[in-house]
Amino acid sequence: MVVIVEISFLVGLHAGDTIAAGLLWGVLAALFSSLIPFGAILVGVRLGRLTDHHVGKREQRRIPLLIALASVLVGLAVLALAGAPREMLALVTSMFFSLAVTLVITHWWKVSAHAAVASGGATIAALVAGVAWLAAFVAVAVVCWSRVELRDHTVKQVLVGALLGVVVGGSVFEALR
Repeated sequence: MVVIVEISFLVGLHAGDTIAAGLLWGVLAALFSSLIPFGAILVGVRLGRLTDHHVGKREQRRIPLLIALASVLVGLAVLALAGAPREMLALVTSMFFSLAVTLVITHWWKVSAHAAVASGGATIAALVAGVAWLAAFVAVAVVCWSRVELRDHTVKQVLVGALLGVVVGGSVFEALR
């Protein structure tokens, strides 16, 4: 959730004509791409349908991922109708495709969405704000390590997740911006 909010504001501020416009684009992207999907997860936990807010059980991921896909798609439509800059539309589209690939993989295997989001965010930050942001991959490594250390994922699952974020998130963003 945090990485998606941060990258939404980074891209929004970079793409907006003014700081106020950039903040507005960031709020809209963060709302539909992070806050609403995470809120749905918290409701699922509260109702006992999900065991935890990390959605650690692969079998429980389908519904939250579908809700996230729907929310991101609505957010993309809202941004497009509001006249958001091309870079913002590219960001949210890259999130949609990354989620879709995660959903497909998750049907058979537990890929790390945390690693995918972290690496996708780091990649997009570097594309938008410059190569110095490649240092964000230190945080990606920490996220991957933590998911393995917590025994929520294997090394292979976090590596595939990290690769997914770079390849799908980064390439869709770069192709559309």
